Amino acid sequence: MPGTEFLREGARALGLELDDAQCGKLVAHLDLLDEWGERMNLTAIRDRPSQLTTHVLDSLSVSAHLRGTRIADVGSGAGFPGIPLAIVAPGLHFALIESVGKKCRFLEHVRDALGLPNVEVVQSRAEAHKPAVRYDTVLARAVGPIADLVRHAGPLVAGGGRLLAMKGRYPEDELAKKLNGWKVVAVHPLRVPGLEEERHLVELAHSHEKV
Repeated sequence: MPGTEFLREGARALGLELDDAQCGKLVAHLDLLDEWGERMNLTAIRDRPSQLTTHVLDSLSVSAHLRGTRIADVGSGAGFPGIPLAIVAPGLHFALIESVGKKCRFLEHVRDALGLPNVEVVQSRAEAHKPAVRYDTVLARAVGPIADLVRHAGPLVAGGGRLLAMKGRYPEDELAKKLNGWKVVAVHPLRVPGLEEERHLVELAHSHEKV
């Protein structure tokens, strides 16, 4: 299968051992992305090596920082990072929160086609979503300034939980702003195999919590 060995080696560098079924599902997600991408503007990245690096391995690079069993991916779009993480962590529940209806249809199709019972698609804006049970980890990839993320997605985080913002360069300006009710626990540099660009993960917690 094209890209499988590259994917396996990249995941290994991130501390993940993928089996054949997981590799197959990760690649199948990209196949569906290509197929639907011709009708919908889901991604600007068309070549497979770049997709494997920039979408899949970038998504998997945060796997070690998930906590708890209920994870929310805010602004999931084409399913990154939620779908790859759900494939490698079948014991966790992933809510993919996306406000655009056609993107939700794509996510539902991917979930059903790949057989991912641990994935729930939620059509909503983050600030309008009122889950019955809040999430242990809420993460967002390429979703605006951290202060906005805290305001819109912070209420979704359970006590003791974490809000994770996936960023490129170290977001110095964003971290200088007031994050009402939240504090930065750590900024983790991420190394994505095959990617030269910088990646950082900002880990935030409720300001009243001991870390």
